[in-house]
Amino acid sequence: MARSSIKVSIMAELNERKNRILSLIKDPRFVPMKEKELAIMMQVSAEDRPLFKQCLEELLAEGLISVSKRGKYSLPENRTLEGVFTSSGRGFGFVSVEGIEGDFFINERNTGTALHGDTVIIDPYDTGYRRRGGKSREAVVVKVVERATDVVVGTFDAAKAHYGFVIPDSTRIDRDIFIPVEDSMGAANGQKVVARITDYGSPVRNPQGEITEILGNAGDPGIDVLSILKVYGMDNDFPDEVVKEAGKIPQEVTTADMKGREDLRSLLMVTIDGADTKDIDDAVSLTDNGDTYELGVHIADVSNYVREGSKLDAEALDRATSCYPLDRVIPMLPKELSNGICSLNEDVDRLALSCFMTVNKKGEITDHRFAASVIHSNHKMTYTDVNAIITDHDEAIIAKYADVSDMLIKMHELALLLRSRRKRRGSVDFDLPETKIELDEKGRPVAIHPHERNNATKLIEDFMLAANETVAEHFYWADIPFVYRIHEKPDMDKIRALALFIRNFGYGIKMKDDEIHPKELQKLLAGIEDTPEESLISRPTLRSMQRAKYSTDCAGHFGLALKYYCHFTSPIRRYPDLQIHRIIKEYLAGTLDEARMDHYRDILGSVAHRSSTRERLADECERECDKLKKAEYMQDHIGEVFEGVISGVTNWGIYVELPNTVEGLVHVSKMEGDYYTYNEDKYELVGQGSGRKFCLGMPVRVVCNMTDLATRTVDFVLADDVRSIRGTVP
Repeated sequence: MARSSIKVSIMAELNERKNRILSLIKDPRFVPMKEKELAIMMQVSAEDRPLFKQCLEELLAEGLISVSKRGKYSLPENRTLEGVFTSSGRGFGFVSVEGIEGDFFINERNTGTALHGDTVIIDPYDTGYRRRGGKSREAVVVKVVERATDVVVGTFDAAKAHYGFVIPDSTRIDRDIFIPVEDSMGAANGQKVVARITDYGSPVRNPQGEITEILGNAGDPGIDVLSILKVYGMDNDFPDEVVKEAGKIPQEVTTADMKGREDLRSLLMVTIDGADTKDIDDAVSLTDNGDTYELGVHIADVSNYVREGSKLDAEALDRATSCYPLDRVIPMLPKELSNGICSLNEDVDRLALSCFMTVNKKGEITDHRFAASVIHSNHKMTYTDVNAIITDHDEAIIAKYADVSDMLIKMHELALLLRSRRKRRGSVDFDLPETKIELDEKGRPVAIHPHERNNATKLIEDFMLAANETVAEHFYWADIPFVYRIHEKPDMDKIRALALFIRNFGYGIKMKDDEIHPKELQKLLAGIEDTPEESLISRPTLRSMQRAKYSTDCAGHFGLALKYYCHFTSPIRRYPDLQIHRIIKEYLAGTLDEARMDHYRDILGSVAHRSSTRERLADECERECDKLKKAEYMQDHIGEVFEGVISGVTNWGIYVELPNTVEGLVHVSKMEGDYYTYNEDKYELVGQGSGRKFCLGMPVRVVCNMTDLATRTVDFVLADDVRSIRGTVP
């Protein structure tokens, strides 16, 4: 019997035993009793007692039973749980409950009026207990506590003269929104619209809404991306009162602004960004003192212009982050600030918050200080030009920036020292290439390729990491309320699954006392560098990690192997940075009394939560825009042959990634030959009879078969399975 079949058999037996225990405890005649009493009542043999104990422990961990201080088991006093509903898009869904491993399965008939992302109350007892897919229990949605969705973007279907429906773009919303004709704004059939939900309906009645905005016809240029932005609440337009407030801010630094600040305008410094960057957060300076360096990281002082309690501040917190989908920016702040007075533009005076770090020749930060400052950037440099100086030693570029070239070369030396120190500490560097999608004037994708990092981008990352760590450590020991950037230890079940996966490639990771040190992952990534399987292993390694988030607790950053970390360096585009700038400035000014400390204790928790939530939404929005344009790009390449690598294996087919980062599915139904089975231990799909195998990392030739812009997916077929190919790509 295959190991996967044995595993299923064991799980089925364990679930059956747990069902029997739970049925007994749920019996109205049951009285709380200890483990030994339960075992006697259920006639558990001595040899089965360890398994019986395991069942009780799992039921406790899942929140389905409780145990008293005297060791007596019963149903929890509170039979309901609160969690977040995730829709499958096919009627049923799942609810995740914090502190309980695995999700609760919600049958289509038991979802109530819950929509994707809603916070709900569930009762895991009404439907009986059973496992689905390994870790899911079944439950009923009792109540919706908080709605995640009140605005839906979709296509208007003018079904009848007196009403129509909005068919949501999101595949996660599987119920159309009923629109009475008087609430339709005169939308035409097939137009893209925004609708506000006014009534969430019932299990047998569709939600009802009103159209608030007509975006345009589905095929119009830019409507596709605009629809995604609307779905994720990424609005480029600011409220009138915010625009008015921003318009009153001077676009030059005044004498009054400079009062009480350290004047650093004579200090040689540069900014280093992408060629198209307009919201420049940071400038850097460096002085070589022989035995030590003095590194200066100078960050735009946005807090001088965005005052706490202002309309600008409320809007910045609501957005919490800037979003960068494709070729555009959805800014956190109006352009008068983000591209104007707050941006550290070349050859103009700007207000900053400076962090000076003394670094020895081992890359150790031995001293630091902070200052509210006024600066004057000497050059707006690009990553390309800086890399030409520090890596290629391009004489023409060196001559062009003769006044700062020596400093940049010294900066590169320091960056290497800082990076080496991070590596010794165990910092994990996921050097995954980002996707660069080039669009024409109508928003159509004309090229897709990986956006590689170079020594200049790494230099800035090294300096920003150093400043973020220095700031976090200082304010942790100052015992001041703060917002930290934390990255918790990975889930060990995921790490064990990763260890099993990489064994197929001949790699391993060591675990001790059911924990893993980041150095182990660092060694793994170093070992696969420049190998064919690098991207295949680095991505699942990244997925095995927890997601970084903001917190008022300094819980450390696993990936960076740091005890202290925060986000200090980007207040133009991240609200936590802006928030802690206010704290730092009050600390420097000596005005951070107990009343202000209490104030920050009261608000920072919600700031951290809001910022984490909006960051996730912005990331998802950017990914969905990329997926859309990748699918659109491949529409022009249907029938063409591509070389790719298998990036995922499932029981429904194989995923293939092309060198340009486009990924598509080869479904088993389109694979010629006999019946295929999925071997989960080896992550391979095997043809029964033919013995044909497909496993992770295997190079394959595929033909682009079709694309679906609605689902933003690409379908491939194996080139060997295609009898006629219309065109080829070298």
